[in-house]
Amino acid sequence: MSALSNVLIAVAVVALVLFRQFKPQQLTGSRWWVIPAVLGFLAVKDGGLIDPHHHTASITLLGAEVVTGVLMGLGWAWTTRIWTESDGTVWSRGTKATAGVWVAGIALRLGLAGLGAAIGIHMGTGAILVALAASLLVRGGVLMWRAQPALASYGAAAEGAAPQVWKDRV
Repeated sequence: MSALSNVLIAVAVVALVLFRQFKPQQLTGSRWWVIPAVLGFLAVKDGGLIDPHHHTASITLLGAEVVTGVLMGLGWAWTTRIWTESDGTVWSRGTKATAGVWVAGIALRLGLAGLGAAIGIHMGTGAILVALAASLLVRGGVLMWRAQPALASYGAAAEGAAPQVWKDRV
């Protein structure tokens, strides 16, 4: 896949995530890992994650990108509000703090890209996709983990038990 295709995929995924993250979304506990898995596959499929002329430095930069992605995912997940409606459905929505995590993460990523360019490292677009996959995988996993008590109550409510109503404040 071409670099342009990878960039377009990354932009489309970020737009989708941003749109979905800042409007109420029902959590179901299924398929939250699919988009990160596809992004990860696309990132490694074509190779080019490591600059062959700057092997150690590009591995270090890729590691910093992935760590940044993981930290962004953690920040998104912990600043997302989770609540249970009276019918037992579990919902989530990003907060103003979530937007702050987005801005800080993007600034850090731009700084890493600038650092890489300044020292002559050519990182392919796969590095962007790997970092985005890490962010989404961590965010989805932590969000599902945080919502697990409510999702379990929702499943019990579907079987006839009374739902547990709670709100998570951020």
